[in-house]
Amino acid sequence: MNKEAIDALLEKNPKLVPHRAKLETMVPGNYCLHRSWGFGKIVDYNAAEDRLIIDFEDGKPGHAMAPAFCVDKLDILLPSDLLVRSRTEADVIEEMVKKRPADLICEIISASEDQAMMASEIERMLARVIGPIKYKKWWTATKKVLVKDPRIGVPLKKTEPYIYRDEPVKPEDEILEQFHATKNSKQKIELGEKLYALSENISVIREEMPAILEELTDAIANAKSLSQADRLHGVWVRNNLARDLHEDVESLEPSSASILDATNDYSELAAQLPAQYYKRYLDLISRTYPDKWQAMVEDLLRNSSGKFTSECINFMLERELEDRICYCLDRWLKEQTIKGPLLFWVVKNRASKKYSNIIEPLVTPRLLAAMFYAIDYEALQNASTRRIPLADLLSDDTALIPALLADANVETASDLAQTLLLNQGFEDLTKKSLLARFIKQFPTVQSLLAGEAAETSEDEALIVSQESFNKAKTEYEELISKKIPENKKAIQIARDHGDLKENSEYKMARQDQDILLSRKNELEVDLSRARVTDFKDAPTENIGIGSVVELKEGSSGKKQTYSILGAWDSDPNNDVLSYKTPLAQALLGKESGATVVTKIGGNEETWTVLSIARWIDRK
Repeated sequence: MNKEAIDALLEKNPKLVPHRAKLETMVPGNYCLHRSWGFGKIVDYNAAEDRLIIDFEDGKPGHAMAPAFCVDKLDILLPSDLLVRSRTEADVIEEMVKKRPADLICEIISASEDQAMMASEIERMLARVIGPIKYKKWWTATKKVLVKDPRIGVPLKKTEPYIYRDEPVKPEDEILEQFHATKNSKQKIELGEKLYALSENISVIREEMPAILEELTDAIANAKSLSQADRLHGVWVRNNLARDLHEDVESLEPSSASILDATNDYSELAAQLPAQYYKRYLDLISRTYPDKWQAMVEDLLRNSSGKFTSECINFMLERELEDRICYCLDRWLKEQTIKGPLLFWVVKNRASKKYSNIIEPLVTPRLLAAMFYAIDYEALQNASTRRIPLADLLSDDTALIPALLADANVETASDLAQTLLLNQGFEDLTKKSLLARFIKQFPTVQSLLAGEAAETSEDEALIVSQESFNKAKTEYEELISKKIPENKKAIQIARDHGDLKENSEYKMARQDQDILLSRKNELEVDLSRARVTDFKDAPTENIGIGSVVELKEGSSGKKQTYSILGAWDSDPNNDVLSYKTPLAQALLGKESGATVVTKIGGNEETWTVLSIARWIDRK
């Protein structure tokens, strides 16, 4: 835009007068940033139509915009702006990205109004300078560099900004100041760890070391808010610092061994430790308990998850215990005590050459059965809608089911398919997708499932009263929330008693489990088919569900009155029949005066309908 165009626009729209300076920057060649359309360059001005022509990089080249519309939506960038320089001085910026990442961040933050920026603001700039995908990995690596850069104040919390300092401050000095100032024991441990990571030459803080060790020891020993994992982490941080001063770290109290001795649940402690300390934790156990460390590590493996599983396996492999690993995994599979996270590790690493001797013997239909069991168990324990990682892995890995069924026969495949159908851990669409993988390998599974579907469709709905529906639902909820979880605990307690072959408590608990799970599956099917009625629609001219009928028994002439109600309402003591009973089925649809014949247990009986009434009218 030139002066004449701006004068004409302001004369036409006086409200834009305060924005004259901005309008004067809207000239071809200048770069800009639009709130919605992103980064662009003004390439022309169409005076006839009073339109700026802007090439936006995010897919809007040659876009025409009225200057009046742009005033509060378009920011004109200075030539010194880093985003502009990434286009005009691409080589310079590229060199900073590759070789001087801290310098690039310093330029970004120092250009801000108060020389401070939140991480999210820095990331938005990096996404435009480096690229929306590439910047993430680059930023993760650069944050580690910034910790050691004296020009940048790195925040302790995500809610605090990165700060550019006019006068550089040594990171050690800054962290020392924060270390002495904080009263939060956990934060003091984390700052001690940062101090150790920064101090390549520990002599820089040698004079401060006695005070640092004293404060750390006090925090570890006396802070009530720390967990056992926090305390152990703190001891290791303190020992790292003390060891560089050639201290006898094993003599410092509390020691790592004393914290271990005071621990009740070693698996829970492991789950709370930072991942970089997993191997150190296992080493500590082997040194502290030389006579029983192997059994302890095996127990940790059984309850492990994620990276800790790999660490346990590797720890045992380093001690030439491959045969023992194989034995444990095989035993836990047979006993169905193997847990979801460990199964996840087995499946995830089945193509690994390193673990092939361990995993290959496990890739059988039994592994798939164990996965279904673990998924169903987690679904029953999980009241929220949180995803089940093992279920997602089974769904996403299309080669997994064919691999696990490679040595299966039709009967085994059919049993597993039925187990899948009853599993609580999969949505219906996912079940269909997984079943398709069964059918591809065993086509007869489809006929089995189709037969079940046909059988169900013949009598799809169950007519039930509200009272009986509520009763069945209450029973189901009690199974899910109380009886099945209690049975799981009983199995675990019985298992801990020893040899399962001679363990009668374990066998009884497993028998109870079969009964409970069978009843759960039965109720799920029935409740899904249930249709609640109040019997108000019962007819009067013929017999229906909700009718009260007076009958005369042919052989004796005895009169009997029955109420024909819902599928779950049978009460012989009060002359209430479910409409599913043979007599009720024979009577449905009949009018007064009709005669029906029933055959029960080889005996035939003739019944004559004397009268028909509605049950709802007699309540």
